[in-house]
Amino acid sequence: MFMHPDLLLVLANDRRRELIAEADRGRLLTIARAARAARRARKATAVRGHPTGTLASCEPSVAVPAR
Repeated sequence: MFMHPDLLLVLANDRRRELIAEADRGRLLTIARAARAARRARKATAVRGHPTGTLASCEPSVAVPAR
């Protein structure tokens, strides 16, 4: 059984749109993962740059933060 040429064209166009949409989703996921990693890296460097526990406690039983 032969398919009508218009039907073949519609099927080919649908498949092409599906492939383009899949590639777009992949690019968006890659960009989102990279942005998340960049945020984590910025946060880690910002925290490491500041000393913690600079104020002395009045109570001797308070735990001192590890450095």
